[in-house]
Amino acid sequence: MRKLVLLIFNICFGISVFPQTPKVYTSADILLQLKKLQVLGSVLYIAAHPDDENNTLLPYLAKEKFYRTAYLSLTRGDGGQNLIGDEQGTDLGLIRTQELIAARKVDGGEQYFSRAYEFGYSKSAEEALRIWDKEKILSDMVWVIRQYQPDIIIKRFPGDTRAGHGHHAASALLADEAFVAAADPARFPEQLRNGVQPWQAKRILWNTYNFGSNNTTSDDQLKIDIGGYNPLTGKSYGEIGAEARTMHKSQGEGRPRRRGQITEFFATTGGEPAKNTLMDGIDIGWSRIKGGTGLTAMVSNIVSDFKMDQPVASLPALSKLYEAVKKLPEENWRNKKLADILDLIESCSGIFMEVTAQNQLNVIGDSARFTLSFNNRLGLAVENVNVTLFDNNYALENSKPNENITRLVSVNISKQEPATQPYWLERPIQGGAYDVSRQEDVGKAENDGYKAVFKATIAGNVYNFEKKLLYKFTDPVKGELYEPIQIINPVLINNNPSIILFRNNDKNQIKKLHYTLQSNLELNEKVQFKTVYDHKEMIVFDSVVNYAKGSLRNFDVQINSDSLKANSTVLAGGELTASSLFEHQYFALRKISYDHIPDLYYNFYDKTRVIKMDLKTKGSRIGYFAGAGDRVPQALEAMGYEVRLLSEADITDENLKKFDAIITGIRAYNISEYLSNKNDVLMRYVENGGNMIVQYLKSNQVGQKKIKVGPYPFLVDPSTRVTEEDAAVNFLLPEHPLLNYPNKITVADFTGWVQERSTYQAVQLDAHYETPLGMNDKGEKQTNGSLAIASYGKGNFVYAGLVFFRQLPAGVPGAFRLMANLIALPGK
Repeated sequence: MRKLVLLIFNICFGISVFPQTPKVYTSADILLQLKKLQVLGSVLYIAAHPDDENNTLLPYLAKEKFYRTAYLSLTRGDGGQNLIGDEQGTDLGLIRTQELIAARKVDGGEQYFSRAYEFGYSKSAEEALRIWDKEKILSDMVWVIRQYQPDIIIKRFPGDTRAGHGHHAASALLADEAFVAAADPARFPEQLRNGVQPWQAKRILWNTYNFGSNNTTSDDQLKIDIGGYNPLTGKSYGEIGAEARTMHKSQGEGRPRRRGQITEFFATTGGEPAKNTLMDGIDIGWSRIKGGTGLTAMVSNIVSDFKMDQPVASLPALSKLYEAVKKLPEENWRNKKLADILDLIESCSGIFMEVTAQNQLNVIGDSARFTLSFNNRLGLAVENVNVTLFDNNYALENSKPNENITRLVSVNISKQEPATQPYWLERPIQGGAYDVSRQEDVGKAENDGYKAVFKATIAGNVYNFEKKLLYKFTDPVKGELYEPIQIINPVLINNNPSIILFRNNDKNQIKKLHYTLQSNLELNEKVQFKTVYDHKEMIVFDSVVNYAKGSLRNFDVQINSDSLKANSTVLAGGELTASSLFEHQYFALRKISYDHIPDLYYNFYDKTRVIKMDLKTKGSRIGYFAGAGDRVPQALEAMGYEVRLLSEADITDENLKKFDAIITGIRAYNISEYLSNKNDVLMRYVENGGNMIVQYLKSNQVGQKKIKVGPYPFLVDPSTRVTEEDAAVNFLLPEHPLLNYPNKITVADFTGWVQERSTYQAVQLDAHYETPLGMNDKGEKQTNGSLAIASYGKGNFVYAGLVFFRQLPAGVPGAFRLMANLIALPGK
């Protein structure tokens, strides 16, 4: 069943790229694509995450060697950390998906994914393969290889500990196995019923590297200088690569543009060894296609005859080439080159075609208005222009040269039309992988999107041009902008807050759950709205309503503490039914918006986590310095604290003394230099009796400066992580106040944790620090840097590598109790 809900608008960050604006091809762009028509060679690059790809190599392959080039990232980066906002999990995966797509637009590559979910840092390939389900992810890779049919495969990592991450090593092991399995009809034979055939790449290579102390290159490996200059782009591949890398903004991956020689090394791990070039022994010309040999000269002549100041002069030859390629036997390269030639015909013709929606959000069961636009800017012989849009056909009148022809149309959106949803989010995650229902969707970077088809006769030849349906608007500062359209459900339902917390000793205490209903259609009928929690239904109203289109209604539902069992957690959500609606409505619609990627929307069932637990707190006012994006402040409010977000101007002795504790968000010191600069003020706050809790730092540096944090020295070690969320925890100082006041902490408080225990732990600690907890992943030595606590004056300073930023928003009871004890640490 499909449902949806109100919009949550995230802050837009000022980044100067508008990714949905249709690309305008210059003569240099056209010439580069014409040169690419001469080459029928392909490369598939494989690694584990967004940002694992070699961003200088990919543009070299695509724009210098003219190979069809793609990157297969096994995950979407869901389990990483976010430097530009508070999105985590699938939300972060959506952002990083689009950042990879944006990077490919820069370097000329294509993007693919498997179904693997990035569950966080992993120390072994065995763990990754177990959680992902090795055979499932291997089948995805085989499917992509059989569809894409690469001549060579390049993997980024080795399949051992040198890879530095279990996901990295797993991607290499799977790549080697997929290289063989893709050619074996006995492996995943069900795929052969979906239009693919076994495929044997010529070789698989490892793109070795020298990452500081980890040098895997050697003189006996194939060496290629990829640092050359491309006069058609006006940039070297090091410059293009830096621009592509900088699209990984959620990871803070901005890079300087590199110039000069850049040598890459390659070691063959399967197939025939490469001795001189990556494509040794591979026919990468038109002769590889049956009947294609005669096209070599035709393509060569088009390239040599191209006129930079008159691209349209190439149109007759391109039209002949298009017809010739159409006659070739149906196969992968024939279809790819046919699509490329059609794009070139459009670019050389100068014809403008566009379909834009009046609204970005269009409602199931309602009508949507679109503008069809056409301009024959060069006055070519164009006739019989028709547009197909949602199975409707519309004719456009013949135009004079450079005349704008527009037609406004209205389309009814069927009640059976599903709401727009990223295909991998249509079903709940199964284990360590997304559950994708349609085989043809596996591997895709994103949904195909909504499209219109312009059918036009140009100089006697009939062409069909696909154009994405976009929402176009003008921003007074940024100018003309485009965003993808969305089809949304008739009603949106949102909950607030995300967590409601009762204590076991609460008696007949009432807390309110707030619902907001947004009606995207007129509703003038009997409507029932109910809330559901703990397997109980409560009807909020069942009556005739008159809701105008776009109206908002707010309702409060009282939750009584006595209705929950002690030490329990339930989920509460809302549901609306009406006879005119195709389905029950109970989904929300979340919006994620940043300037460097398109607006992102997805449907979700908005549920409030209602917790009843044993919790004692001391103090009431918390000052919070936001870090690199987390939702800890909302969790603190659920615990009953008054939380105030602080800025640099708030760091004064007089202001800080108002708070019972000061907490900094994750990586706050790495992004806000003022915290380091004002460490003396913060430490006076501690000395005078305050408690300060610093959530993890990525390093001891901010820019080029060493961070000043805490009253006594310590270092942060990125390699000291405890990634197993169920790792045993030992109490090294059982009498320490952290473990006893005001909540008695037991091993039970470490059950139910998500993704990991601790990250970026403290090491080389000054003797003043106490470390009450010890923990380790299986097979490793115990570490004690997850919590480091030092008394200073009358107060306490805490460095917390424990991942409160994951556990508190997830409603883990033990994390609430630990945080309450840190806030309440007694002074001297």
